[in-house]
Amino acid sequence: MMTFLLIMIYLAFISLGLPDSLLGAAWPSMRLTLNASLSAAGPLSMIVSCGTIVSSLFSGRVIGKFGTGRVTFVSVMMTAVALMGFSLAPSYAWLCVLAVPLGLGAGAVDSGLNDFVARHFAARHMNWLHCFWGIGATCGPVIMGQAIAAWGGWHVGYRIVACIQFALLAALLFSLPAWRKAERKDSGASDPARAGEKRRPKGMAWGLMGFFFYCGGEASAFLWSASFLVESRGVGAEQAAGWVSLFFVGMTVGRLLSGFVSMKLSGVRMIRLGQAVTGLGVLLLWIPNAYVSAAALLVLGLGCAPVFPTMLHETPRRYGEENSAHLIGLQMACAYAGSMLVPPVLGLICGAVGTLAFPALEIVFLAGQVLCCEKLNRVLGAQ
Repeated sequence: MMTFLLIMIYLAFISLGLPDSLLGAAWPSMRLTLNASLSAAGPLSMIVSCGTIVSSLFSGRVIGKFGTGRVTFVSVMMTAVALMGFSLAPSYAWLCVLAVPLGLGAGAVDSGLNDFVARHFAARHMNWLHCFWGIGATCGPVIMGQAIAAWGGWHVGYRIVACIQFALLAALLFSLPAWRKAERKDSGASDPARAGEKRRPKGMAWGLMGFFFYCGGEASAFLWSASFLVESRGVGAEQAAGWVSLFFVGMTVGRLLSGFVSMKLSGVRMIRLGQAVTGLGVLLLWIPNAYVSAAALLVLGLGCAPVFPTMLHETPRRYGEENSAHLIGLQMACAYAGSMLVPPVLGLICGAVGTLAFPALEIVFLAGQVLCCEKLNRVLGAQ
């Protein structure tokens, strides 16, 4: 039963990654069809992010009441319907409306599945699952690019991804009895008297800030590394766009390798290793050579790879299984907040003083992440 559920979760993580990269790939074509400005993608993305934050904050209570299986089923249904709606939307206003269920669905399923994996499976699976998210995020633009080039436009790209989500929905419907069985086993093994005993476990604030700093730095690398290559390293725009993919390649390969490394190293050491490699990548960005900067993006991706999955997987061990669902929801909310708020601020700074601010601020956010993680380790006595 658990093996079957793990297969379902791997498939779900691919489906989580697919929509995340669609908007950026489709927007140059979408905006012409919908008479929208280039900058209009920003508010649309922020609506999705706000939805994920809200659903993450409430995911612990919702999962506690309805169970991971049913919450995952309803969440995937929301994203599938929203994506199909995107493919049929006649105007930008409709996209804004549909972005609400898209964000709500994505945040709930992300928090629920991460909590379930953290409580039931080894650390290697958490790394490999986030590797599968990377596969989905990589495939999304490929599907959209092919749809725009040969299959009839961006509407078809969204429709294809929506159909993939509906196929997953059918599989999840078939798997609901297995989810219910696993959740009954969980409730039988837990001590009801301890449930909710610690709503504010010690060190929680340091852990939440660590997620904010990590995801703020990661999302800034997603958004501003191409501009840094063009403005500060003299790389052509088309070449820079291709080189940015090295970051995603590094992250995907790094998470694959991290699954094996996690069999030998503790969670604390995995996080420290990732932070050290990230630091090396940031230092390489300072070398004024375009090819070294490209290599730096690959190293940055490798460094980021184990940090987020490992921090999530450590949650039940650090704070207790009775607090896991609630805290993973808060952690995901802080992660999404960092991803939403930090890149625009970095963009304003880069616009004012130049894109050399990008590696400087990456150092600041890495230092903040390391400080929070080490403070948490000291509070919990972790080594």
